[in-house]
Amino acid sequence: MKKVFFRAVPFNKGEVTAALEAGADGLIVPEDSLQSASSLARCTVLGLNGIQEIDLRSGADATLAAACLDEGKTILLKRGWEIIPVENLLAHEETRAKKGLIILEAISPDEAELAAGILEKGVDTIAVTREGLGAFREIAAAVKGDAGLIPLSEAVITEISNAGMGDRVCVDTLSVFHTGQGMLTGNSAAFTFLVNAETEHNEYVAARPFRVNAGAVHAYAITPDDRSAYLQELRSGAEILIADFKGRTSRAVVGRVKIERRPMLLVRARCGEREGGVFLQNAETIRLVRPSGETTSVVDLTVGDSVLCRLDEAGRHFGMRIKETIREE
Repeated sequence: MKKVFFRAVPFNKGEVTAALEAGADGLIVPEDSLQSASSLARCTVLGLNGIQEIDLRSGADATLAAACLDEGKTILLKRGWEIIPVENLLAHEETRAKKGLIILEAISPDEAELAAGILEKGVDTIAVTREGLGAFREIAAAVKGDAGLIPLSEAVITEISNAGMGDRVCVDTLSVFHTGQGMLTGNSAAFTFLVNAETEHNEYVAARPFRVNAGAVHAYAITPDDRSAYLQELRSGAEILIADFKGRTSRAVVGRVKIERRPMLLVRARCGEREGGVFLQNAETIRLVRPSGETTSVVDLTVGDSVLCRLDEAGRHFGMRIKETIREE
């Protein structure tokens, strides 16, 4: 996961507190402020003496940066860095025996998003300077909150049938969801359904907008960084991928996982020549998402209804994408 630090130079307690409250993962401070900074929050605190600060404006600067990385040092590239030299350093990183750390300075969401996406993988750490403190929350959201767009497809329901009792998983998160937003789960990672969070009120049950009643224990859940996990594997502190009906994705942290035995339904759908299924609890509060962004309860679902799904290639090993001949039904 990418990190956003605050470069607190000179050190100012009020500014540091504001950055931490806005989501800073760590701090860069003068050596004589290490103790003061460490007392404010449990986070990574780096002293300036352990960082090679470089103005990346010439070939000589790029050579110095590469040499520092070869020695396993942390380098901080000052604002004014350009994409091509940073690309070269990231490519060079793959050949190094020792692994240094590249940090890029930024003061705006656009700069931070650019730094996080160079060569598609980007740098792992962004340092926000004092000039960017007012936009820190937006910068952190640009780097960590937005996980990009994924294509969603319209699938037609072909079957809804009672499947007896089974162990289902409620995923409670540290985030509040909106209608048309939830998790992607399914019997196969190649065909997952957008399961809406419990955002809707009814006369019997209050909304739980932090919760996704996501499916049976065996189901795949799509997680960030092009990975997947079985629902049963999710634990407090893990990250899941959140998607909305337009394919916009973000990350959420799992706060709690509840596994309980409940009556289940098997829902199947078809998209073109592809077919997939998911086991969901047989209850009004479990909803799938229509292409319009509206939701429909599995209790009211009928054959022929359209819902949103994600189509992908089959083949996962411990959650990582692999190329192999595989068939999942």
